[in-house]
Amino acid sequence: MGEYVKKKKYMVFQSVESLQQAVNVLNDAAAAVNDKSRTIRESAIPEVLAGVLGAGIGGVGSFAALYGLGSVVGLSAAGITSGLAAAGSIVSGGMVAGVFVLAAPVAALAAAGVGFATHLKNKQLRQEKERLYKEALKKHEAIIQALKSEVDADKERLDYLQSLNILLTQIIKDLKKDLGKAA
Repeated sequence: MGEYVKKKKYMVFQSVESLQQAVNVLNDAAAAVNDKSRTIRESAIPEVLAGVLGAGIGGVGSFAALYGLGSVVGLSAAGITSGLAAAGSIVSGGMVAGVFVLAAPVAALAAAGVGFATHLKNKQLRQEKERLYKEALKKHEAIIQALKSEVDADKERLDYLQSLNILLTQIIKDLKKDLGKAA
C-alpha cells in the first residue's frame, strides 16, 4: 500500500472544489441505476459523457504595543516615533528596527493562521476523497451490474452506461493514486 499524496502538484484532485466533477459523475451514475430509461440525453453531464464516448489578531497586538510603548503616549507623530524607537531598543536598534519588532508578531500569527487553515483544508480534502472513493466503488459495481442485466437495452442506454463505466473507472484510479492505495 502506498502513502497518501501530500504535495498538491502530484495530486489529481487538489481541492475539495476539484472533486465536484467526480461528485457529478457519481450522482449521474446513481440516477442511471435508478432509472432504466435514462440516457445521455437526460444526463446532467451530457457533454462529459459524450466526450468520453468520443475520446488578523497579530495586527491588533502590534497596534496596541505601538500605542503604549511611546514615551509620549498616543498616536501622534511624537508618540509613534518614540514607540517605534522603544520597540527597536528591544533588539538594540532604533525606529526602523522597531517597525520589524512590531511587525514580527503579525507575520508570525498570520503564518500560523495560514498553516492551521491549510491543515484543516487538507484534512477535509483527504476525508472527502476517502468518502468519494468508497462511493465510486459502489456506483461502479452498480453500473457493471446494469450493463450485465441490460444487455438487450437500446444503443443509447448502453452507450450511456458504458460512458459512466469509463468515467467511474478513471475516478477510482485517480482517487486511488491520491489516497496512496495499491493498484
